[in-house]
Amino acid sequence: MDRTALRSRAWLAGIVALCGLWLVHNGSAVRTAAPQPATAEAFTAGAGPRTGTGTTRPLGPAAPVRIRVPAIGVDAPMTGLGLGADGRLAAPPASDRNLAGWFEDGTPPGAEGTAIVAGHVDNAEGPSVFYSLGSLKKGARVEVDRGDGRTAVFSVDAVELHDKDDFPDERVYDATPYASLRLITCGGGFNRETGYQGNVVAYAHLTGVR
Repeated sequence: MDRTALRSRAWLAGIVALCGLWLVHNGSAVRTAAPQPATAEAFTAGAGPRTGTGTTRPLGPAAPVRIRVPAIGVDAPMTGLGLGADGRLAAPPASDRNLAGWFEDGTPPGAEGTAIVAGHVDNAEGPSVFYSLGSLKKGARVEVDRGDGRTAVFSVDAVELHDKDDFPDERVYDATPYASLRLITCGGGFNRETGYQGNVVAYAHLTGVR
């Protein structure tokens, strides 16, 4: 199995853990449903992530430090995430409701390839950083400040809800020949015993650099 496949499986296991087990023990007793993607925001039938047309030349690698998604009020610091001894991705600290994490052994946002950023949808106190991810629209702007002083600007191509038992890991995680970004959080129905039943994924590509 190649490194990309290993990373994909590790991310998938980690996202399931982030969206399930923690919420089983800490889910809010009073929960309002997080926004879910509209059908119109998904890729059109038979289509998928773009092939690179209309993208900006990728940047070199540099760690991200902050993410902003103005359309849904996200303005949060970022932390690197690694894999635990069990091969699962370590989730961002659940106690910090305004914190997003990125797989620091993977592609940094803005560099060539597929960068993955994850955040909690909620915690015991209420909505967390990516609570409104499901309400994001095509064309929305995502900005990622990087450690090299530059800001990578992305445009959202689609927002989809994927059942966790039928998660399209190749579609989400496979490396692209341009700079792409995936924002991931929990979504779908919620079960007290098993947590959220799916994941909301926003797909985006690099369109500018500041």
